[in-house]
Amino acid sequence: MKLELTRKQLRRLLDMAYIGNWILNSTRGEDRFTDYDEVESLLFQKAREEGMKTLTEDWMGVPVPSKAFAEGGIHEAIIEYENNVFFDILAEDLARRDMDDVPIDESNYQELTERIEAYIAEFDAHGTDNISVETGS
Repeated sequence: MKLELTRKQLRRLLDMAYIGNWILNSTRGEDRFTDYDEVESLLFQKAREEGMKTLTEDWMGVPVPSKAFAEGGIHEAIIEYENNVFFDILAEDLARRDMDDVPIDESNYQELTERIEAYIAEFDAHGTDNISVETGS
């Protein structure tokens, strides 16, 4: 298979591959999806061949994203995504809890949506500052 990309497109593909592999493998420890690591390595080797040497380094003889690549802003994009997903999931979980976890259908979907939006507005305004958990003995 042959794929023609501009340097800018290859750079964007490196970002996408890194983000995807991070999401799939960053929490897996030794139980990684190695086939995704292999694809990422192929792409970073191609970047090296195309003159993007600062984006790639070798680890145990395998091309991997360099420290400069990893510290060049890509993790800020991942963190922003994780924060958004965290607040979306939390808002929906709290809204469903408030509704006693009843099944959602067209009769109560609007209520769920309104509750989610209220929580999102709160999180946008105050983050988690107003969340408290009461612990009992």
